Amino acid sequence: MKQLKTLLIAAVAFFGTTQAMNAQAKVAHVDVSELMQKMPAMLDAQKQLEKLSATYDTEYKTMVDEFQAKVQKYEREATLPTTTEAINQERSKEVQDMQKRIVDYRDNAQKELQKKESDLVKPIMDKIKASITKVGKAKGFQYVLNAADLLVADGPNITADVKKDLGF
Repeated sequence: MKQLKTLLIAAVAFFGTTQAMNAQAKVAHVDVSELMQKMPAMLDAQKQLEKLSATYDTEYKTMVDEFQAKVQKYEREATLPTTTEAINQERSKEVQDMQKRIVDYRDNAQKELQKKESDLVKPIMDKIKASITKVGKAKGFQYVLNAADLLVADGPNITADVKKDLGF
């Protein structure tokens, strides 16, 4: 009985202390997506990615057009009496190889775009995170949460302060 009483007192003390700590914690929120969308460095990065993507798209389209033209030519010539079975098999292999090169090119282009995006965005995110930390500490907040992850964002919003710190 005495152990139960001690356990009950310890539980009440623990929950009371937890509630007191939660009441004292200073929490703010910031809209990281807004910072990302409006940050000049991010806008430059998006332009670079769009330009690189357009280059890959153009080259991909050229490869597909060449592939389609070759397939149509081979289909027309396949029924001619001068075209042998060996020639048709060789052309079929050539078409399959072209198709594989196109798929490989598309896959490599996607990987390179993702890597380029990561290379461009990581330093920007690091800069934003450092600014959020700096502003949060300067304003005395113990926690700064991303507004996108919150169901209710009723507390202080430091997005404008972070924008000012970042220079935009």
